[in-house]
Amino acid sequence: MVRIATWNVNGIRAWHTKAASNWFLRAGTAAPDIFFLQETKAEPHQYPKELTEVPGYHLFTNHSKGRKGYSGVAVYTKHAPERVEYGLSEGEIDQEGRVVSLIYKHIAVIGCYFPNGGGGPERLKYKLEFYDRFFAYTEKLRSEGLGVIFVGDVNTAHTEIDLARPKENVDNTGFLPIERAWIDHVVDAGYIDTFRAMFPEAVGAYTYWDMKTRARDRNVGWRIDYIFCSEEVIEQLQSVRIDADAIGSDHCPVIADFDFEL
Repeated sequence: MVRIATWNVNGIRAWHTKAASNWFLRAGTAAPDIFFLQETKAEPHQYPKELTEVPGYHLFTNHSKGRKGYSGVAVYTKHAPERVEYGLSEGEIDQEGRVVSLIYKHIAVIGCYFPNGGGGPERLKYKLEFYDRFFAYTEKLRSEGLGVIFVGDVNTAHTEIDLARPKENVDNTGFLPIERAWIDHVVDAGYIDTFRAMFPEAVGAYTYWDMKTRARDRNVGWRIDYIFCSEEVIEQLQSVRIDADAIGSDHCPVIADFDFEL
């Protein structure tokens, strides 16, 4: 069995200072085999020492090449990959350090912090272009005969049951029809939202809550963090859960277990 987890930590240094990293470091036998983090907001030399040398794990990171303290992803893995890829091999589309991919013999496991479409038309345009480039990247990996699992903060709620207040947000980024249409496209192409595969009608299951309005206290949230897998992998899915009790970020972890070996 391989346990894969993803968590937008909203700053790896703050996350560690809050002792939220104990969810990973002190998890014992429940610890994920592969653990992706998004929005790390740090370069490798800025990581807390305890997080740079985790016994039993290899660490791979990607960070923003321009704006400091912004974006960034990381992955801890017990299983050394055949190769690691950073970004989308598409030039400047990922200068913000949003993607890290572990390539194994039969499967690619990708962690991604997708852009937020807020901040004006240019950022929404960038988000949509990034979506398209990301899809092309995953399809390239599938064309090489690899199963694909991609995880992370997609920054879009797919359907009305994926956020607490859909009607109020239909004109807001994160729930725009054009953003949700991309997820439709991904699903039509054979990628499966593992949580919905297990819990097709679950409501009130969110992974993000606005901190300023204390939305978590009222569970006024959004499900925007996902674990997707290509149809070649879905039969190996054993379980998936959202750990809404994990505190330390405005997001919470998503964890899935797969019945295969790396």
